[in-house]
Amino acid sequence: MADELLPPGFRFYPTEEELVCFYLRNKLDSVRRGDIERVIPVADVCALDPWHLKDAHRGDFSGDAEPWFYFCPRQEREARGGRPSRTTPSGYWKAAGTPGLVYAADGRPIGTKKTMVFYRGRAPAGAKTEWKLNEYKALEEEDEYAAAAAAHAGVPGPSLNLQTRGEFTLCRLYTKSGCPRQFDRRPGAAAAGRGSENPAAVAAALADGEGKGRKRKTAPALSNDTSSSDDGDTQRRLRQRGTDWGLIDDIADLSEFLDSWP
Repeated sequence: MADELLPPGFRFYPTEEELVCFYLRNKLDSVRRGDIERVIPVADVCALDPWHLKDAHRGDFSGDAEPWFYFCPRQEREARGGRPSRTTPSGYWKAAGTPGLVYAADGRPIGTKKTMVFYRGRAPAGAKTEWKLNEYKALEEEDEYAAAAAAHAGVPGPSLNLQTRGEFTLCRLYTKSGCPRQFDRRPGAAAAGRGSENPAAVAAALADGEGKGRKRKTAPALSNDTSSSDDGDTQRRLRQRGTDWGLIDDIADLSEFLDSWP
């Protein structure tokens, strides 16, 4: 939606916990898909160059100011167990650093995060640009339960073989580096008796989990059914995971807000 239709001072800047627990989880569970996709559109981030994405795929609350958010569907080659293609018409996305875990405010691991940088040209001789992408994945529900239990027991998350859901990822596109502390939440060194993360161990746990995840049966196709019974089941799952009650209530609040939006 055009910037002039947004209220003065309005910014859509959710925390990582809100991105994973509310937007991505509801998208994966087919809860209020229409409402969710009005806020964060579905787009193949590799089909276009990053500077064209914000104009080609625009949510109701998307403006010219970064960051921009997209749901990216799983590629067919990835669904068959292959590696996803990161090439675009003018270049390619390259991973920067090691994958990491995404934490809730209470220190629970809730998802994974991979950072990529865009290069113009063809690998390996591409020229690095200022465009960056954070790719978020939600943990499988049973792994989220296991990670939460391990956190309470003081067992480091990387010791688990974490597996993620891959039907959709949530991508955050931006050019300016740096994240406010309230956006990028990480557990403190003393939280739940855990030390700081070991990036190599986290990467190994995620890679091992993703490899095993490909052997799992394919997730059922997403449905457009947004009945109240489906919403109730999802809210119960959110409560069981210990998700913030405010995020649960936001499911109804978001629908009411969008229904009243012109």
